[in-house]
Amino acid sequence: MKVYTKTGDEGKTSLLSRERVFKDSVRVHAYGTVDEANAAMGLAKSLIDKEWAVTIIHGIQAELIALNADLATDSSVTDSSKYRITPSHVARLESIIDKLEEQRIPQRHFITPGATTASAALDLARTIVRRAERCIVRLRRTETVPQPVALYLNRLSDLLFVLARCVEQEALITKVTQAVMRVLQNHGQNDGGTSDMLERAKKMIAAAEKKAAQIGVPMVIAVVDAGGNLVAQERMDNALLASVSIALNKAYTAVALKMSTDQAAAVAQPGQMLYGINTTDNCRIVVFGGGFPLWENGALVGGIGVSGGSVDEDMAVAQAGIAAF
Repeated sequence: MKVYTKTGDEGKTSLLSRERVFKDSVRVHAYGTVDEANAAMGLAKSLIDKEWAVTIIHGIQAELIALNADLATDSSVTDSSKYRITPSHVARLESIIDKLEEQRIPQRHFITPGATTASAALDLARTIVRRAERCIVRLRRTETVPQPVALYLNRLSDLLFVLARCVEQEALITKVTQAVMRVLQNHGQNDGGTSDMLERAKKMIAAAEKKAAQIGVPMVIAVVDAGGNLVAQERMDNALLASVSIALNKAYTAVALKMSTDQAAAVAQPGQMLYGINTTDNCRIVVFGGGFPLWENGALVGGIGVSGGSVDEDMAVAQAGIAAF
């Protein structure tokens, strides 16, 4: 079968009902815009290296083909059972949005697209979906459009926004991790003592991650040396981005004050001798549990910091790491 059919040379095309309509009709414009959004999502998918995000996008692309079939169905169809997109499809998008919202850091300002190529492509797809939604609003004034189709496009634009932000976060985490690893490698080449500390830090992090997995809370674990310098840090899958800096600052605080951060919390209360200390040292001092100093033969050799759960959970995970020191 040839790609070109010549049946549209007069400016008309066929709906699924075989009704002939002009190519600039509102209905054709609507499903053509959805097709444009699908292509933009394909571009985003090709730029993303996270399998979980690719899986989400691929599933939605398949559903958009079904949604376009509904849009290409003549408005005379009144039997809702003949439509392909149902309320369950809308509910599935809402479920994905809820899960993504749990992972991302909330933003309280307008977003300027372009932080990464992948997120920029997702934002492009989002704006096209919004345009498709406007087409649907116009179409529904004169013709029948199943309600789930309109709801699906509305939820999809929200999903693409949240997905773009999560993709940006993952890219930032990768960039920071690579930078930290370069610093650690260079530091290890210049200081033979760092190599031993690094190996011990890895054992601590492994033990701490095991404990975090047991209690079902994704954590960030950081280990510093006696000078408060980062030795090793690990972020478990789905751990909060904010926990990256908090865990490091907990470990730093434990070394800087030579006490655990829960002890620092007790003496930093109003009326206590260290009240307000958390506002000093460029606000690096953390005064809630999860950071502990590391002692060896009576000498301070480093610190460990954990963030991601409640204070009690952070402390328990940190203690598991210390046990492996």
